[in-house]
Amino acid sequence: MSCAIAVEGVCKRYRVGANQGTYRTLSETITETASAPWRGVRNLARRRAGGAATKNSSRESFWALNDVSFRVRPGEVVGVIGRNGAGKSTLLKILSRITEPTTGRVRYRGQLGSLLEVGTGFHPELTGRENIFLNAAILGMSRREIERKFDSIVAFAEIDRMLDTPVKHYSSGMFVRLAFAVSAHLDPDIILIDEVLAVGDLAFQRKCMEHTRRLRDQGGTALLVSHNMFAIKATCDRIIYLSKGQVAYDGSPEEGIQLYENDSRLDTPSWAQRRLEEERPIEVTNVETLSSDGRQKSLFQYGDPMRVRIQFRANSRIHRPNFVVTFVRSDNIACCCHSTVLDGFDTGTVNGGGTVEVLTPPIKLISEVYTIHVIIWDNNFQKLYSAQLGTTFQVQHSVLSTHFGTYHEPAQWTWGPPEASESVANRTRLDARDR
Repeated sequence: MSCAIAVEGVCKRYRVGANQGTYRTLSETITETASAPWRGVRNLARRRAGGAATKNSSRESFWALNDVSFRVRPGEVVGVIGRNGAGKSTLLKILSRITEPTTGRVRYRGQLGSLLEVGTGFHPELTGRENIFLNAAILGMSRREIERKFDSIVAFAEIDRMLDTPVKHYSSGMFVRLAFAVSAHLDPDIILIDEVLAVGDLAFQRKCMEHTRRLRDQGGTALLVSHNMFAIKATCDRIIYLSKGQVAYDGSPEEGIQLYENDSRLDTPSWAQRRLEEERPIEVTNVETLSSDGRQKSLFQYGDPMRVRIQFRANSRIHRPNFVVTFVRSDNIACCCHSTVLDGFDTGTVNGGGTVEVLTPPIKLISEVYTIHVIIWDNNFQKLYSAQLGTTFQVQHSVLSTHFGTYHEPAQWTWGPPEASESVANRTRLDARDR
């Protein structure tokens, strides 16, 4: 096999509502076993009659993956993206041999390490030190290898002070750092990572990305599942975009991320789903980015103004809704926002369809890709009427990147000879003494 991973026609079916893994009493088990032959006869009669058994079985199952095929070459870092329920985690569980595919097969060459769920293989009552030995042994390391790598694992996880504390007292961030550190020191040929970067802090995310790059440079292979498009873009050579259990796109990160973001337009952010009722008072129906003179535009140079046009439908009379437009960077950092209330604009009373536009000042954001979040509050930012994802746009600058922070606003600088600075300082000291 000339590839590191080969996925061939993989399908995975789950049954909805099946009582799998439930505990039963002895009498229930005996009764069920005794009645099994009669149930089989009844089901056979129903199938022959085209009865409800076949229909119910089709309704009670769904395909998490449906004919998924792809190959990964040695040394590739491949990002797997998609909306919730697309089948990403199911795919990694099949690759990790945690679950078997319904049909199809997977093959890989070399040693495989996986980090699919925070704390898998950890015992909460054991200390960090004990769990390192336990988890590393589960992953296949010998005791001598664990002892040799122990100090490096602890340093990577940054848990020195908590090393001899039971891990049940660890924060989620400490937990995932330790789990990733152990898995990373397995030195696998292939590593599978599922949403680890969503738990760790920014410094740990950078450390994980650097480790993944080093693995790639050494000829290793990685599959990374994440909703963090900044991490995907910075780390991956290729994107596999899953949609409804199928491969919708397999290619360059730029095109794959753009397709994913287009398909996710007007979705409700996860943080807002809990606060919104099923019937939304206001729905955003379209978001456009335009030049200052009204032409459609998605690529802006640093310093360009932008016009954002929002089309909406109010399902009831809403008095003075507060429209908020937030620019969110691809690593989920909200960089700036504009609000009708904060900017002193009175929206009046809305009912039915309408359009609102905002013309931004010159954009001083650094060069990156941004998503527009449209959030509609009341005037006090207490009652949430709507929160939806809009379109994306890109800011370009020849120098300014994420190394320079979030935005750049020119400041005023002064220049003078050292003597002038010393005389000003002496004058200040004399004035202070006189007071």
